[in-house]
Amino acid sequence: MGEAIRLIEGSITTPRGFRAAGVFCDIKQLGTGKGSDKGAKRDLMLIASDCPAAVAGMFTTNQVCAAPVKVSLRHARKARAQAIVANSGNANACTGAQGMRDAEAMAGATALALGVPARDVLVCSTGRIGLPLPMDRVGTGIRAAAAQLSGSRAAAAHAAEAIMTSDSVPKEVAVQFHIGGKRVTIAGIAKGAGMIEPGMSPSGKRPASQPQHATMLAFITSDAAIDPRALKKALREAVAVSFNRITIDGDMSTNDTVLALANGMAENAPIRSLDDRDGKRFQQALNRVCLELARQLVADGEGVTRVVNVRVSGARSQRDADHAARAVGNSVLVKTSWCGGDPNWGRIMDALGYSPARIVETKVDLGYSAPGSKDITWSLRRGLPAKVEFATLCACVAPAEFDLHIRLNQGRGEAVVYACDLSEAYVGFNKGDVSDPAALGG
Repeated sequence: MGEAIRLIEGSITTPRGFRAAGVFCDIKQLGTGKGSDKGAKRDLMLIASDCPAAVAGMFTTNQVCAAPVKVSLRHARKARAQAIVANSGNANACTGAQGMRDAEAMAGATALALGVPARDVLVCSTGRIGLPLPMDRVGTGIRAAAAQLSGSRAAAAHAAEAIMTSDSVPKEVAVQFHIGGKRVTIAGIAKGAGMIEPGMSPSGKRPASQPQHATMLAFITSDAAIDPRALKKALREAVAVSFNRITIDGDMSTNDTVLALANGMAENAPIRSLDDRDGKRFQQALNRVCLELARQLVADGEGVTRVVNVRVSGARSQRDADHAARAVGNSVLVKTSWCGGDPNWGRIMDALGYSPARIVETKVDLGYSAPGSKDITWSLRRGLPAKVEFATLCACVAPAEFDLHIRLNQGRGEAVVYACDLSEAYVGFNKGDVSDPAALGG
């Protein structure tokens, strides 16, 4: 593949021709809901390309779908777009006809501020469900963000902050590589924290083969020249191996969205196919950006103390492997044992057994390793406890991140799910207090 794809210091304004801004316009009306106790935190962001860009999108397949998802899904079907506007603190979900008018008004106000067509603006929202957007504040924020657009690193950081809800840190990544002697950059920002097990598709409809899964949002910019159809295909593949492989609490949001813009300002020979050398290189780089962001989302999930990479192999099919990995990654009993540092293989076997995957108890191997390591300590071999000290197993699951290896020994199907533990902090954050409406989250 030639020169390595380099991870660099940067963000969504690092690719040429992109500007961003993040502002505070009090969309949450300070103190309303969990995650709102952060003072005057930026809560509206804007990303703009200096020229029309190839566009691609992936959207929640939740049957209860927020208004901004419906608007962006329609706009992302086109070949080109030029801007993304997003707010935090209010999901604009379950808001009926008014919610649709408000989402379209966000696109219209952004278009007016930037001097572009409204159909070239993509819209996202995240936060509490069921409350109308305070459109006077949103309009003020859009105008302020448009006036502050900048290609600076600080502007990108402000945008990354503005989409955060219960996140504790912003998520940013950038990579660089060369195509035909031209330097190309792909960068992104994301937010997550809770209500996370995305299952996104380009149409917002759930394929029959796809498993049932606070919102995750990711925005990706690139200066690559790429055909819009190729970009849509590349994003679909990248999301399949990254955002659609994470789970924090097993809840699919009404608002999950990934959007990508590629404006061609790197001036490389346009990528028209993902099957040739340049196309494969772009796909590899996009996959890396999406996976880096996805893993950051898991590590910063609500109350997370341990990240667990559930790696299933030897299943009868890829689908069986996926079912098995998700059953383990979403089991409350398994997740709480991870929180306590308890290598409880019995709970893992139980989750495997009730999964839709074909499981033969006497063929299952379970083991642990450091992330990415092939040095595995086995706790179970062929369905029976391995001869290993309990203290040794406890040491395997003590780190903040480890791999769980599950070998079903029935075929060649394999899958990975990036999961985490379930802690007291997650429960405390999400249970709310009905005597104090200001403490209730979305």
